[in-house]
Amino acid sequence: MRLFTKPRFVFAALAMVLSLAGCATQSPEARAAGEVFDPYENTNRSVHSFNLAVDRYAFRPASKGYVTIVPEPMVTSFSSFARNLSMPGQAVNALLQGNPKLAGQALARFAMNTTIGFLGLADPATEFNLPQVDTDFGKTLAVWGVGEGAYVELPLYGPSTARDATGILVDFFTNPIGYARNNPADNISIYAEIVRRMGDRGRYSDTVDSILYESADSYAQARLLYLQNRRFELGETAEISEIDPFELDTEGF
Repeated sequence: MRLFTKPRFVFAALAMVLSLAGCATQSPEARAAGEVFDPYENTNRSVHSFNLAVDRYAFRPASKGYVTIVPEPMVTSFSSFARNLSMPGQAVNALLQGNPKLAGQALARFAMNTTIGFLGLADPATEFNLPQVDTDFGKTLAVWGVGEGAYVELPLYGPSTARDATGILVDFFTNPIGYARNNPADNISIYAEIVRRMGDRGRYSDTVDSILYESADSYAQARLLYLQNRRFELGETAEISEIDPFELDTEGF
């Protein structure tokens, strides 16, 4: 049953995101100039306010408590476990990007960390100098020539774009581990990712707080940083010509 339920959910959610993204288009000139395309800014700001409330009253205190109570080596182990679970999906994306070498590196890391790394709680692959792998379906879509699309802020998840939001959905629900017959828990990859994000939120609390709670406009700040970093990762235009970063309060970042 699970084999058919998940793909149906993916296609339904994917259709929703694509239909939303298709409601507005950016001019070729603005796209070439690297301008921010944020036609849903009012809605995005409402979602941002919701995300801030969730972070302030739930995720932030839970994350700070997590890194305070749980010893640092265990926090690192749980983060490694989450990254290891993503390797089969990253291998699939590498193949879809036409990069079999990267796919082989992802599978090699997964095999080594799952076996002698105690299911990924340890990271012997790094100790053996196996290259790090960090790809996703959003990058796959970029390789295929799919444009960035509109900027969106996702509830609970945070900054994204129409292209990357599609990638997030596909990555969460098409990882081969999710279809393993002896999977110890449904959606284990999602649970592991939440724990990993809690570790990151707790570790980098001061930096994140400076962006979310000390900026003159935390929405514009988060949008600027996300788009610049993401475009740099993909080798696209990193400059954001629509926003003057000197107008934003970046103290403490």
